[in-house]
Amino acid sequence: MRKTTPKRIERLPDPKFNDSLVTRFVNNLMYDGKKNTAFKIFYDAVDIVATRTEESGHDVWKRALDNVSPTVEVKSRRVGGATFQIPQEIRPDRRTALGIKWLIMYSRRRNEKSMAQKLASEIVAASKGEGSAHKKKEDTHRMAEANKAFSHFRF
Repeated sequence: MRKTTPKRIERLPDPKFNDSLVTRFVNNLMYDGKKNTAFKIFYDAVDIVATRTEESGHDVWKRALDNVSPTVEVKSRRVGGATFQIPQEIRPDRRTALGIKWLIMYSRRRNEKSMAQKLASEIVAASKGEGSAHKKKEDTHRMAEANKAFSHFRF
């Protein structure tokens, strides 16, 4: 018999936007427990986004996160000695987690001076439906579409 799952700890909302999703994003952005530095990077990036797009930086960031979050993914499953890539729906919590990870990962790979500028560029690109993070989502969806024939192996 499996043990009970632990209760989810509610994150405190961030001080500027009063949004717990921002805190979750910053926690993923943070290195070595330096939360203040991570918050500074995020807020600077949101300010850069606001000046570039002339919209609310927070709204653009939310739209970018929505555009980057996948709805289906493939999972490997062994059936009769062969491994199949089976497409599955993603639960909402994992969906946002993947979107956050991809946004941060691909912004770190960009060639710009500061992390705030890299993050801002990736956010602007993702909000328009462009950029590496959005491409990753498209590739994931394409992979799931290609393996739709194996969906009857779902567990």
